[in-house]
Amino acid sequence: MEQVPSLQQQLLDAGVHFGHLKKKWNPKMLPYIFAEKKGIHIIDLNKTVDHLQEAAAAMKQIAKSGKKIMFVATKKQAKEIVSECANRVNMPFATERWLGGMLTNFNTVRKSVKKMQSIDKMLSETGAAENLTKKERLTLSRDKEKMEKVLGGIAQLGRLPAALFLVDIGHEHIALAEAKRLGITTFGMVDTNSDPNKVDFAIPANDDATKSIAIITNYITAAIAEGLQERQQSKDEEVEEVDNEAEKKAARLQAEAEAEGGRARGERAAHGTNQPKRRVPGGASRRPAGGGGQGGPRR
Repeated sequence: MEQVPSLQQQLLDAGVHFGHLKKKWNPKMLPYIFAEKKGIHIIDLNKTVDHLQEAAAAMKQIAKSGKKIMFVATKKQAKEIVSECANRVNMPFATERWLGGMLTNFNTVRKSVKKMQSIDKMLSETGAAENLTKKERLTLSRDKEKMEKVLGGIAQLGRLPAALFLVDIGHEHIALAEAKRLGITTFGMVDTNSDPNKVDFAIPANDDATKSIAIITNYITAAIAEGLQERQQSKDEEVEEVDNEAEKKAARLQAEAEAEGGRARGERAAHGTNQPKRRVPGGASRRPAGGGGQGGPRR
């Protein structure tokens, strides 16, 4: 039987430990750098494992509480991986480009999303589509495609997310600045050329290699999925408890009703046996008509 490699070994195989050139490094990343080899910094995978598990636990709790975590990755090598992982756990994402004000001007962005949904509805309805000319339908279709490319990932986002997961905090600096301004929790993959203090949960890792991005994102997605599963289980248990309480209450009320009915029948029976016999008015005491005595007819 093959032994499953440890998380650290998996990260090593994926090349998570490769940093940037020494001349591009950020001095604040010094605690996370293990060594330098051929002018390239090597990230300490022990630190990566610790921070990854800490970030995954925090994300699991956020997902368990029913809040949304937004995935942001507009780098070419991360787009497909991040969108697939976000769809797997039904979370919002931005992979094409970050619209300025997507968080700080959320109400306006929501209007654009509603417009996109109304165009989609208009084109899907046969009656409404038939009333449009060919040119109008073509224009609406192009507008819809353009909007879906940028806003498709946040179409189901009704309110601001509780957290942001960024693949490269240097590349996604606008999203990071908006999140910090609104007090939204931030998680990010931080390479040796970035400042780890800019995010709440920094994961020191190679943010350029596809394999590195995939293993980190999949690990976090698995933690979110686990949190959602626990939330569903707790909901099911609550429903079961409510049903049990309702059944107990119904049984108690039925028992009380039966006891009340039994008491009422007993009282009626006791009342019937102890009741004195009623005298018939004018029965035995009535005198016969035409009887003798002093009251007889005069001659």
